[in-house]
Amino acid sequence: MVYGGDLYISVDLTSSDGYAPGGTEGTVTLMALEAGGSAWVPVATAENTYASFYDVKPQMNTQYKVVYSGFTSTTSYQDNYTPSESAPFTIGVARKITAPKSGFVIKGKVTPDYAKKKIVIKVSKKEKKGYKSWKTIKTNRKGKYQVRLPRRGGTWYWTFTTKGDSKYLANGFGWRTWVS
Repeated sequence: MVYGGDLYISVDLTSSDGYAPGGTEGTVTLMALEAGGSAWVPVATAENTYASFYDVKPQMNTQYKVVYSGFTSTTSYQDNYTPSESAPFTIGVARKITAPKSGFVIKGKVTPDYAKKKIVIKVSKKEKKGYKSWKTIKTNRKGKYQVRLPRRGGTWYWTFTTKGDSKYLANGFGWRTWVS
């Protein structure tokens, strides 16, 4: 997933005997633990057991888990359910890197938190293989970058890659230039 995107999480709750609690028998809470964080925080709560969480927007690599409150019946015909939680699952988030639409002057921006960091540029005559390092550039203090590619004869393929770290996945884009 790329920074700024959103995610949809659907919950299907079942008990050990294979039956699901009734729709109003307890609440379901989506919990999150961001990279580098030490405490799980609630993201959203549903007042029913058939929960769907829309527009979840992780800001960095994040672990999620679903916590069920449990349910204690006040009547003899309903079942009791103990509180439980799902196994954690991780959503990786890559920094967003913008690319131009055309040309030999490549400029854009990497967000978030990519000030004065490297972008590795590789080049190849073939689209699928044979890439060799061409140049490493750095972003400015606002995360912006710019580089002028050489006007070589023929078709050339380029890759621009940002490095990943503990909070974000690596990301990049491909580019093609040609001179007849």
